Amino acid sequence: MLAGVDFDASAAVVAAQLIGVTLLVDGVGGRIVETEAYDPHDPASHSHAGPTDRNRAMFGPPGHAYVYRSYGIHWCLNLVCGPAGHGAAVLIRAIEPVAGLDRMRERRGLQEARLLCAGPGRVGQALGIDRRLDGRSLAEPPFELRPRPVGETVMLLSGPRIGISRAVDVPWRFGEAGSRHLSRPFRT
Repeated sequence: MLAGVDFDASAAVVAAQLIGVTLLVDGVGGRIVETEAYDPHDPASHSHAGPTDRNRAMFGPPGHAYVYRSYGIHWCLNLVCGPAGHGAAVLIRAIEPVAGLDRMRERRGLQEARLLCAGPGRVGQALGIDRRLDGRSLAEPPFELRPRPVGETVMLLSGPRIGISRAVDVPWRFGEAGSRHLSRPFRT
């Protein structure tokens, strides 16, 4: 267990457990408010066809980072889960920024706090994510995961994932109900 999250569990379980957990990279970050789960049996997952140089970290030990470049532009952060070698991870889709806002604003070139980390590419840019973090342990610097405060409950939403063309109806997108920091509203 790391920050109250069982990274040995399935991607969908971990994705739900991560909502409300604080994620910091070199002291910059905030509360995770939106995630998506990806499993090797899922045709939308990078691991579906097996290990490659790009996705190798997905097949490593749970509780590590899997970082990839989306559309050749944005670095995206995923947290590896399930048993080692399984090939599952959770994409961090949105964070409510709470620490290092000046650094985030500088990296993103904007002031509006709601938009700093509302989407996986924005999260990557705001937190300074790049390939050098691929495969790194989430239990060691520059990463820091903090559990939800004791007694805090989170109202979870779930629904279909965003921006994929396969397995589009799988309800493995999770978010915090009422958060204004989501990348997009959930369908109701």
